[in-house]
Amino acid sequence: MTRPLCIDLFCGLGGWTEGFLAEGYDCIGFDIERHVYGAHRYPAQLVLQDVRALNGAQFRDAAIIVASSPCQEFSYRAMPWKRAKALGPPVLGMELFAQAARIQREACAAAGRYIPMVQENVCGAQPWVGRARWHYGSYYLWGDVPALMPFCGRAVMKEGVAHRANGETNFHASAARATKNTGGSWFAVAHNTMSGRKNNPARCEGIKVGGGWFHDSTPGAIRSTSSKSPTRKAASALIAKIPLALARHIAHVYRPECRAEVA
Repeated sequence: MTRPLCIDLFCGLGGWTEGFLAEGYDCIGFDIERHVYGAHRYPAQLVLQDVRALNGAQFRDAAIIVASSPCQEFSYRAMPWKRAKALGPPVLGMELFAQAARIQREACAAAGRYIPMVQENVCGAQPWVGRARWHYGSYYLWGDVPALMPFCGRAVMKEGVAHRANGETNFHASAARATKNTGGSWFAVAHNTMSGRKNNPARCEGIKVGGGWFHDSTPGAIRSTSSKSPTRKAASALIAKIPLALARHIAHVYRPECRAEVA
């Protein structure tokens, strides 16, 4: 049997793709650059192309489209800083979010059937792109989000993005609330308090964390570097990865045989 196809837009290091591969999909990722940071790299076929230049008709055979457009503009504007509040609308962030929806419409028209799409971004994107349908910790979801979704309440902590040899996420037992400040944990504010103004979020599996960004054991290792440095880019890419449990759940729901049983 032909394996179902997942199209991963703004794929980065392939958090979505890892979950879909584990559920038996073929995956093709699209990004404007190749992310390779040591052992971390996109795990499937990668096409280097600006998503704005894509024609959705070429994805007529897809079973599902997923997308995680850049969140920096949304995150920064949600921070409690006067400089952030004074900024105008996040034009690029909104455009890239809308591009994914355009691609879905074009794919559906070419296929003559409905192709579901799930988009992920941060809480701070909601004032600009509309209310999310669900969130898994700090991973907010729009689009065709399944009716039954896993909860990320009191959960075990995800230390960076460490993985076991078998590919599973390496969790460490430490209960924490799956919350973060309104802008997101992209920007460090404080390291020892709960979410809210002048505070940094608690850490858990549903929090966007990566590498040594929030670890006191490596003070300034990443935060002191340029925003365009390889170290900062690596941390940002790791932060943005979709949790495996979330990606696998959505992949399983949208497998063609599962959808046929529901229908």
